[in-house]
Amino acid sequence: MGSLFRSEKMQLCQLFLQAEAAYSCVSELGELGLVQFRDLNPDVNVFQRKFVNEVRRCDEMERKLRFLDKEMRRRNIPVVDTGDDPEAPLPREMVDLEANLEKMENELREVNANAEALNRNYLELTELKQILRKTQGFFEEAEMHHGSLEHSTVDDSLGLLEEGSRGPSLRLGFVAGVLLRERVPPFERLLWRACRGNAFLRMTDIEEPLEDPQTGDKVSKNVFIIFFQGDQLKTRVKKICEGFRATLYPCPETQAERREMAVGVMTRLDELKTVLERTNEHRNRVLLAASKGLKNWFIKVRKMKAIYHTMNLFNLDVTQKCLIGECWAPDSDLDKVHLALRRGTEMSGSSVPSILQKMGSHQQPPTYHRTNKFTEGFQAIVDAYGVASYREVNPAPFTLISFPFLFAVMFGDAGHGFLMLLFAAWMVVRERHLKANRIDSEIWQTIFNGRYIILLMGAFSVYTGLLYNDFFSKSANLFGSSWHAKFEVDGYLKSSKFVQLNPDPHANATLRMYEGNPYPVGVDPIWAVSVNKISFSNSLKMKMSIILGVSQMLFGVVLSLFNHLHSRDRMGLLTEFVPQLLFLSCIFVYLCGMVFFKWLSFDGSPDEATGAHCAPSLLIHLINMCMFKYSDDPCSAKTFYSGQKGFQTFLILLAVACVPWMLVPRPLQAYLREKKRPWPSSMPHEAEEDESDEARLASAHEDAEEHEGLSDVIVHQAIHTIEFVLGCVSHTASYLRLWALSLAHAQLSEVLWTMVFRNGLGQSGAFGIVMLVAVFPMWAVLTVSVLMIMEGLSAFLHALRLHWVEFQSKFYKGQGHKFVAFSFQAIRDMKNFDNMLDS
Repeated sequence: MGSLFRSEKMQLCQLFLQAEAAYSCVSELGELGLVQFRDLNPDVNVFQRKFVNEVRRCDEMERKLRFLDKEMRRRNIPVVDTGDDPEAPLPREMVDLEANLEKMENELREVNANAEALNRNYLELTELKQILRKTQGFFEEAEMHHGSLEHSTVDDSLGLLEEGSRGPSLRLGFVAGVLLRERVPPFERLLWRACRGNAFLRMTDIEEPLEDPQTGDKVSKNVFIIFFQGDQLKTRVKKICEGFRATLYPCPETQAERREMAVGVMTRLDELKTVLERTNEHRNRVLLAASKGLKNWFIKVRKMKAIYHTMNLFNLDVTQKCLIGECWAPDSDLDKVHLALRRGTEMSGSSVPSILQKMGSHQQPPTYHRTNKFTEGFQAIVDAYGVASYREVNPAPFTLISFPFLFAVMFGDAGHGFLMLLFAAWMVVRERHLKANRIDSEIWQTIFNGRYIILLMGAFSVYTGLLYNDFFSKSANLFGSSWHAKFEVDGYLKSSKFVQLNPDPHANATLRMYEGNPYPVGVDPIWAVSVNKISFSNSLKMKMSIILGVSQMLFGVVLSLFNHLHSRDRMGLLTEFVPQLLFLSCIFVYLCGMVFFKWLSFDGSPDEATGAHCAPSLLIHLINMCMFKYSDDPCSAKTFYSGQKGFQTFLILLAVACVPWMLVPRPLQAYLREKKRPWPSSMPHEAEEDESDEARLASAHEDAEEHEGLSDVIVHQAIHTIEFVLGCVSHTASYLRLWALSLAHAQLSEVLWTMVFRNGLGQSGAFGIVMLVAVFPMWAVLTVSVLMIMEGLSAFLHALRLHWVEFQSKFYKGQGHKFVAFSFQAIRDMKNFDNMLDS
């Protein structure tokens, strides 16, 4: 657990690569995935770096691959994934790949352009066919109107059709076309207003939707024909049609000409349909051929792009023949890095070996924790709060147990936990199949990535459910209750609605109702039918929450000891760890000790010394302890061991003394250092070659403290002290959420059982079966949606807060930056590739 408890020891190295071997060496390092490169050209514009042209070429090839992928998705052609992970192609292979992709793109674009032109012609001919078919009735109706006009009288107030009687020159013009159906109402209104009612519009629907040649979407259109008189109206009508993007088609006036045109249109449609089928077949053949290598081409191009992007981080020597780079690598993996460089040099055929040498640095190295599929989820929980500082104690190995356990304390129900355990076990067993499906849902990916967290949460919930004796809100008498009701059936039980059991374990055999031995595992099932069940469970869970909270906070303070020892911070050890441990122990650890003393020393006997009625009230005792006030009335406020007053007074005084102990020493040290600070030397301090990382970082930390002003130290230490002192109180109270959420979950589960499921169990006969069948699905849905999903999410968030704030604040700074290795492993996941380049 060394790497998980504390991050890997990192080493800053310098690389010297020959120009002809640099590509192969970087490629091998990418396959290894254990090196993080530094940018040695931060002031150089991205477009002015040496390999920017190669990166652009890779971008262009990637654009072509995305175009091919888009076309395949559009035609529902699956991309073949062989599962291969091809190596990065050599630079000389880049030209062949470019030419191949260029040829495929040009061929596909040409086919698409021809297909689009053919589709457009097919659409126009289809619309013309519909016009010729639909307008026959329009012309017959227009001729009927035209014949009736010849017998009408001349009147200035008459419309278009009535003006025909003024002279023999009357001739109606018309235009025919197709318009989108959703544009018909405004088209009619505008035509009426612009022509002042002097245009005759007829319109009908095209039954089958037509395909748009550009987008491929189905659109609904209408055929229309407009009759008018005069060139002025003709110009106006055509402008309106153009404004509404209506398509106008020539339509002959005579029926014979229309019939002849329709025959020609049908012939051309049949020819176009044949040509379109052959065009689509050719396009599908091209796409099918490309689908076999598309995935591998993507991987190759992205690897090349990543290599050239990385090489842009290097510097060139004066001879332009050697690339110089710097990188962070785990100290224990430097041999693997040397081996990768040797392989890269041999692949390139270079006779000059690549050089890797260690460097000293005062900069904080990146933080690298080795994880596997089981621990990466818990490490992600910690990193979401903040990445650990270099070589700082990592909370992840402790979170691995404490996080699901605290969740289970709030969620504790064996039935609900078992269902959660089954769901997580299914994901774990089927993880390879589920990964291969590559479901894109973000919610599913979040749940699947946390499958091992859910597995432990379910297992611990089963455990705490056994302790609470809760199975879907019901208790089970697995080991036999330690309580026995010894009453006369015909006497006391018949006359009393409620009976009280005698809790005295020392009573005689006839009156003893408690055996004196507690239930073997968890809570005795007798409490499930007791009137004071909630009072008992509240008292138990409240004290348990305080004990768990103080234990975790105390453990966090103890972990800070390892940080002080590792960083060689003697002042922090004496002025932070020791007073913090004493302050927490003097009040809160002592409170937990009183809880255990109360549990072990008092029972249900009537004796005043050990009876439960005189058991100490812990809240009253804690208040009296802080106020130095003690009372003998009632008996629960009395001191319960000799020397209690003096010992508690000593604890309070020691806790108060810890406050200036934490507050004063560091500012005092800064003040003395500032008075004794020598004049700065003319030569800067150079790091020794054999100086360890810890020594260099400790020296850098001391230098930073020396340059920090006295006022800054005072403010920082005051804030730190106040935060810890007040935090001990507020954080202890915050752990009471364990009790509150546990109580809420138990009560919701009981209400759901009582209000829903018991209605089905309370009926008998055939009606009872019908009721049970009807009620069970409702109860099951509410159980899963409310008690497991909503309550589970609530408990998860509260457990997250307890770890981030209450636990980690005692020892964890989280001010580091994560080690992001240059690795081709992320190339397989196309979504993470851009993030890898940005980092």
